Amino acid sequence: MTSFVLPHEVHGDGAHKVFAVHGWFADRSAYAAVLPDLDRTSFSYALVDLRGYGEARDAAGAYTTAEAALDLVELADRLGWERFSVIGHSMGGAVAQRLLAVAPQRVRRIAGVSPVPASGMPLAGEQAALFTEAAHRAEHRRTIIDVTTGGRRPAAWLDRMVARSLERSDTKAFRAWLDSWAGEDFSADVAGSEVPALAVAGALDPALSPEVMRQTWMSWYPRARLAVLPGAGHYAMDETPLELIRTVEDFLRADETEGADEAAEASGPRASGEAGAGGPA
Repeated sequence: MTSFVLPHEVHGDGAHKVFAVHGWFADRSAYAAVLPDLDRTSFSYALVDLRGYGEARDAAGAYTTAEAALDLVELADRLGWERFSVIGHSMGGAVAQRLLAVAPQRVRRIAGVSPVPASGMPLAGEQAALFTEAAHRAEHRRTIIDVTTGGRRPAAWLDRMVARSLERSDTKAFRAWLDSWAGEDFSADVAGSEVPALAVAGALDPALSPEVMRQTWMSWYPRARLAVLPGAGHYAMDETPLELIRTVEDFLRADETEGADEAAEASGPRASGEAGAGGPA
């Protein structure tokens, strides 16, 4: 077990403990737009910086989703969190799924926001070059953000997102993370997990689209849900923050009611469902 402590900040004092894990392009500041409106009475949110990002920008490591999952378990131990849920954006969604293999008994629920599938995202040709060279070329990062938000966002916002990405990430770590989230397939280790799993997909995201979620997330997890946000692309935290909060927090709150229902009914897994912007089914 690693002894590295992920830099983090905790918001709220609710009984339901939740980790929030950022994606490839940002540190924990990726969640800045949703912070003011979180339910801090029901939940305690721990926002973390993965190795190579933010306050952990200079931290050595393998920069893999498996290592990050172990780092989260270590942090949970230090925080005294026996059980917890995990929200993960993009690459962070792959980290959340890794926890299903590393510590399945400790995970209450996972919610992926445009989550990278556990099968990875194999890249080839021009797409591979675009992503690989994004480690060193700001214009490539901008292109990726623009394309995955449907080409509809203001130029100033794209520039700000790129500037934050460059400022908050280490170049070598950024490049190494790509090999893990894009190239590693651990779906066989998590398929069939009974942990309730919500995938939130932006309708404007052509890369991690609702259809990709149906082919991966929805086919692997018996208690899966899919929520589609019509006004969002890949960065729902910035694009549709209030819709995202409502969707995710409604899903997290269902932990108590579904648990009571299952204890009373002593039945099999609940049916999978799909929801629109109003929230998970």
